[in-house]
Amino acid sequence: MRPFFAAVTAAVLAGLAAPALAGPGDLALDDVKILSADTMQGRAVGSPGSQLARTYILERFKRIGLSPIGEGFERPFRFTRKDGVVVTGVNLVARIKGTEGGKTLLVTAHYDHVGVKNGQIYNGADDNASGVAGLLAVAEAFQEKPPKHDVLIVALDGEESGLRGAKAFAAEPSVPLASIGLAVNFDMLSKNAKGELYVSGSGPQPFLKPILDEVAKAAPVTLKQGHDTDAAGKENNWTFQSDQGAFAEKGVPWVYFGVEDHPEYHQPTDDFGTIPQPFFKGSVATVILATRAFDERLWEINKAAGR
Repeated sequence: MRPFFAAVTAAVLAGLAAPALAGPGDLALDDVKILSADTMQGRAVGSPGSQLARTYILERFKRIGLSPIGEGFERPFRFTRKDGVVVTGVNLVARIKGTEGGKTLLVTAHYDHVGVKNGQIYNGADDNASGVAGLLAVAEAFQEKPPKHDVLIVALDGEESGLRGAKAFAAEPSVPLASIGLAVNFDMLSKNAKGELYVSGSGPQPFLKPILDEVAKAAPVTLKQGHDTDAAGKENNWTFQSDQGAFAEKGVPWVYFGVEDHPEYHQPTDDFGTIPQPFFKGSVATVILATRAFDERLWEINKAAGR
């Protein structure tokens, strides 16, 4: 590890100092701020910034008390870019054991972004430091009150390069795909001028609608369903536009939480300072609420899905 990188890593890990009694979601803003800092250099897959982000997430896994499957959390994969360069990405996989067993609930968010372009850092605060913060908050919630079913907490790499990490996981899953009852993905949870968070998946999978209707009634933000079968035009159908697409292709039931595009999307202005904090906190509380509901009704979901 180069001296400069080691110093930056030490500084980032120092940011983990947090109140011992912090509850689920209390550190979400800190997670976004650290993961979207200039020191992460935009978290491009295969970059030193990606390694730094991975170091931070792994330390959070350990502090939450998550367990690996097998010998460790890291699952490397390789792919070849259009320019012929071979890139190594790394997925991070943890498991929380359920109290009753049965199917597994998979919860994902990608931690990569697009890196540095023309000397400007694309920090990706919303895309997708916010989703990773939501993922960690869900992990904290399930660690505090154990789920009924096993829950996989997976930070995926290479989403911006064509869902590479999700496709690698789906090709060589840490548990059999047939055992995954629902894949839940978070991608962009923090910015919407109207205070709206979307959830996709109930259009093609109507058995999810009653559950999501109930979640929407209790959610602290406006939770809207759509951007799947109701979408006008391919660009408005989100089914395959984030990591849930790799699981949808394999026939795994899926659901996706995210906001609509905004002026900072894939721009160097997607910084922590542009996040409306009350909305983001409400979004995190909403995805915790939703994943709890999915865990409680996972058997029902799979019966309706014919699995």
